[in-house]
Amino acid sequence: MPSKTPLNETHRAAGARMVDFGGWDMPVNYGSQIEEHHAVRRDAGLFDVSHMRIVDIEGEGARELLRGVLANDVAKLKTPGRALYSCMLNEAGGVIDDLIAYFFREDWFRLVVNAGTAAKDIAWLEKMRDERAPGIRVTPRPQLAMIAVQGPRARERFGAAFPAKREVADGLKPFNAALVDDWMIARTGYTGEDGLEIAIPAEQAPGVWNALVAAGVRPCGLGARDTLRLEAGMNLYGQDMDEETSPLDAGLAWTVDLSTPRPFVGRAALESRARRSDFMGLVLEEPAGILRAHQKITSPRGEGEVTSGTFSPTLQVSIALARVPVGTQAGDVVGVLIRGKTLPARVVKAPFVRNGQALINDTHRKTA
Repeated sequence: MPSKTPLNETHRAAGARMVDFGGWDMPVNYGSQIEEHHAVRRDAGLFDVSHMRIVDIEGEGARELLRGVLANDVAKLKTPGRALYSCMLNEAGGVIDDLIAYFFREDWFRLVVNAGTAAKDIAWLEKMRDERAPGIRVTPRPQLAMIAVQGPRARERFGAAFPAKREVADGLKPFNAALVDDWMIARTGYTGEDGLEIAIPAEQAPGVWNALVAAGVRPCGLGARDTLRLEAGMNLYGQDMDEETSPLDAGLAWTVDLSTPRPFVGRAALESRARRSDFMGLVLEEPAGILRAHQKITSPRGEGEVTSGTFSPTLQVSIALARVPVGTQAGDVVGVLIRGKTLPARVVKAPFVRNGQALINDTHRKTA
């Protein structure tokens, strides 16, 4: 039996198509995935992300514990509410999970980890705590729900729904959060658009959701979330990286901070092995197929693999994230095996779309 978020009945009452997503009963769409996608790019969309797990790291030495556990350096977080994106690695340099870390006090950091990896993440954090800082508390917060409001008008519509919190939301800088009463309001997201992610007591979730819908925010499901994140060049755990994949091979070198001699789990492995592939975007040159995960790539430099692929509603072409042979350059053409045929795809630098704007050359696009 899949787990249910506090908004499960709200989704069903709205006619959502529900699917089992990593052990959670989640909405994939509310009728039109394409319309939901465009709502986020053009106005504002609403996502239930309560399946994600919030974990608080509390106690004296919390910062030092996380400096040794995360590949990015939480020493960068000096202002309360500031956040950073990081991978958490195993000793071999593989990605246990990618997450966001928020700093609120020297004795309190908050992590938001992926739903499918939450149990192993918490077990790993507890293991690291027991070995390095036994006094630290690792506390999951299942009593908190999470809602994401994303799109160019997201903060405007949030302010219309909750006037008392409008000033806080409007004043947030990207990758910052604020605590207001029993809410955490963060200017973060997974769509390539402006917006907010809000952590609230679970019992308040249906009322908050309905207030946002009444303010003109369109409910969106997992389908639109995936096409939006892929257009934005954002990795998905389990497809674009996993415990067998180094962040250096997943286009996430920018999240690995090697600027200080700080020891962290997986550092020695990263420094001792060469990058095995480059992580790039692909645009299919022909309308005859769709790029999908696990398709084989061929090129003069060797072979590669598509990790995530879809049809882009914004660009009206098929796009993908892929591991390609080291040295592959933007502008190169590679072959992708699709249903027994090798079709040409042009290599580009991701992201494909951010803040509603296409970032790839117009000659690679088809008109709608």
